Amino acid sequence: MFNWLSLVTGFFYVVLGVFVIIYKFFVIFLETNIAYSLGALLIAYGVFRIVRAIYRLRQQRYEE
Repeated sequence: MFNWLSLVTGFFYVVLGVFVIIYKFFVIFLETNIAYSLGALLIAYGVFRIVRAIYRLRQQRYEE
């Protein structure tokens, strides 16, 4: 169950990163450079969570 939740959370981090880049808003309005940096960081973390969840799901499937 945790792996599926991690997968969904990763997806939402990617969506949040795209939102920050497009609208330049995250709790407060951001300057362009900061919005791009924060958005890229959120997208990278989301991709990391997705990859880690897929790896764990595959590992769990092979153990069964």
